[in-house]
Amino acid sequence: MNALLFPGQGSQTVGMGLEFYNKFEIVKKIFREADEKLNFSITKLILEGPTDELQLTKNTQPAILTVSYSIFRVLKDEFNFDFSSFKFFAGHSLGEYTAYVCAESLDFADAIFLLRERGNAMQQAVPIGEGSMVAVLGLEFNELIKLIKEFNNKNDNGTCEAANDNADGQVIVSGDVKSINKFQQELMEKKIKSIPLKVSAPFHCSLMKPAAETMKEKIKNVNFNKPKVKIINNVNARSEDDTSKIKKLLIDQICSTVKWRETILDASDLGVKNFIEIGPGKALTGMVKRTVKKKPVNCFSVNSLDDINILQNELKK
Repeated sequence: MNALLFPGQGSQTVGMGLEFYNKFEIVKKIFREADEKLNFSITKLILEGPTDELQLTKNTQPAILTVSYSIFRVLKDEFNFDFSSFKFFAGHSLGEYTAYVCAESLDFADAIFLLRERGNAMQQAVPIGEGSMVAVLGLEFNELIKLIKEFNNKNDNGTCEAANDNADGQVIVSGDVKSINKFQQELMEKKIKSIPLKVSAPFHCSLMKPAAETMKEKIKNVNFNKPKVKIINNVNARSEDDTSKIKKLLIDQICSTVKWRETILDASDLGVKNFIEIGPGKALTGMVKRTVKKKPVNCFSVNSLDDINILQNELKK
């Protein structure tokens, strides 16, 4: 049984998707559609940079969608890849929008619009320099939640929350700079490893409430269809077919913890053995390997033509 995964922010690099863009007309068409919807050349930004512009969340989010969806369409249209055998699709944060596009629940142009607006809203929710995120390594999620609760009981004026439960021993914490720095200091004293992330805003925490409010009407006004494949959402790590509930979950997702570890474990428990990541980077398959330890699983990252050939050969076995 197979599951398809779509990456989120942090996987972007200048030149991602170039091999596909140069070879396939369907990819050029998708990139042109993105340019037209956004009224600027995101194609040039994706393929040529500059890096600092691509890293802006308002650009990163539609850029990753464009590349991930392009690779999906190459697999489907050019390699006649049969996705009917796939039990689930899932996307990490913005990747959830890619999953809905690929499951024919959300139109690509609408998703590009929503992610550009989402990126803008998330950036504007907290002024640059006032938010922070840190990766905490080596702790179980519940252990870290306990530490966060104890910290917040002593420091009730700031924001320090679990943003991403990514994998066993990897949880991202988000909040205001002062609180996150203080929390990181306490972790250091307890000899718990943590790494500050280079982000422009504190994503997936209550500081993003203004962004959620901004996106509420925009998401409600866009048409969603029932997904053709079950999609495990980030908020509760379950699949949902009701389009009104899907919209609410995408709104809630902006401030909620991304339950990625739970998503992967649930998929594994339901029989998924092949996890295939489509899009830039290999972050998600790395998270799968760290999380699913009791059952044998196969992980594939697809962001080149060689990757597609390897995947096809492996799935034939």
